[in-house]
Amino acid sequence: MLISMAYAQEVSAEITAETAAALPEAPSATSAFMWNMGLILVLVAMFYILLIKPQQKRLQQHREMMDGLKVGNKVSTAGGLVGKISKLTSDTEVEVDLGNGTKVTALRHTLSDILDEKKDDKKDTKK
Repeated sequence: MLISMAYAQEVSAEITAETAAALPEAPSATSAFMWNMGLILVLVAMFYILLIKPQQKRLQQHREMMDGLKVGNKVSTAGGLVGKISKLTSDTEVEVDLGNGTKVTALRHTLSDILDEKKDDKKDTKK
């Protein structure tokens, strides 16, 4: 330790009954445990509010977008391709027409955005 034994003995000799009474008492084990558990609960609540809840909201919006897909919607994929839906082949796949007769099959969950709806929303707000 950094404190020498002589210094420690000198300091302990200076502590009288009056100065010992002025020192705060150490918290009990139960109160220390409750404070620690309270802090952990606050951290869990903040984690839920700041991270989990917004992610669940984003996933719900994406799920609603996937349920609302129609033939003719202009979409963009996660890979950056932009085209129109020409056919809804199954619950997991769609056929996207990229133009000039090029059609690709894409998984529904890779569609990142429906582009037609945003243009319609902007037109409605200008009126």
